Amino acid sequence: MGVLLPQMFGVLLATFLLIRMLPGDPALLMLGNMATPEQIASLRERLSLNGSLWEQFVKYIGSVLRGDLGISMFTNNSVVSDLLDRVPATLELIVYAMVLTIVVGVGLAIISVVRPQGLTSRIGRVYGLAAGAIPDFWVGLLLIYFLFYIAGVAPAPFGRLDAMISAPPAITGFLTVDSLIAGDLVAFRSAVGRLFLPVLTLAIVNAGALMKMTQTVFADIYRSEFIRHGRASGLSERTLILSTLRNSLPPIITMVGFLFGFLLGAAVLVETIFAWGGLGQYAVSAVTNSDYPALQGFVLVAAAFILIVYTAVDVLYGIADPRIEV
Repeated sequence: MGVLLPQMFGVLLATFLLIRMLPGDPALLMLGNMATPEQIASLRERLSLNGSLWEQFVKYIGSVLRGDLGISMFTNNSVVSDLLDRVPATLELIVYAMVLTIVVGVGLAIISVVRPQGLTSRIGRVYGLAAGAIPDFWVGLLLIYFLFYIAGVAPAPFGRLDAMISAPPAITGFLTVDSLIAGDLVAFRSAVGRLFLPVLTLAIVNAGALMKMTQTVFADIYRSEFIRHGRASGLSERTLILSTLRNSLPPIITMVGFLFGFLLGAAVLVETIFAWGGLGQYAVSAVTNSDYPALQGFVLVAAAFILIVYTAVDVLYGIADPRIEV
């Protein structure tokens, strides 16, 4: 906690100053070019845009400490309520994308090392070279074209549920989980179907980096002396693979933590393509409209999320290898 608080303060200060450097006057954007100077001055006063930057920042810090992130200039809703409405959508997307990324990346890496001459290994080498060079929005558009438009095996890329299906009562915010809790299998199938394309998009783009890193670490340990000794002692191949994976966990956890934080930013374009209604679309709208409170709220939530992920990585380090001091 002693480290997180100064970091969050630094994020608040940097975000506040950088956002004020965006071109355009929010009051003028909201009122239009026909607004009078008196109307603009009145709106700037209501939005707390008058006064020096230092005075605005002190007032903003006081509001944040009270749990008030301001009012969005364009939705006219509390930024806190806007974020609470959108955070579950983004979290559901990136959590499932991260699970698929780990399964694909780590799975391909292990198979490539254990069976270096197999077809999976060859596919993994080609995929590893291509994955990092493919932009996520391009992958998303290709998946929409081929799987939705041509093959018709994926649902339309619009929102989290089919238009004629009611959302289940909000408990966790994850539609897949809430629909199961409510026993609504129709909503569950719809939610899973709508997740298919955006989750696949994020996993395809990010699993390659995890696969290459895991492959390097796993191969070094799998070919080490103590694994050869275990094989000579009669241990099964499954036991040796699990032992190798256990010893490979620290760098894998690091990469997973980095990718998890990265997915929050990567979801911005993916959410826009699939009309997902999460934090990504909210951030794009805030930037486009110079919506200071909304943009500051998004950056604050994103920074808190990343700091929590990195803290969790440190904790998992100690669990994976007690010899590592965290």
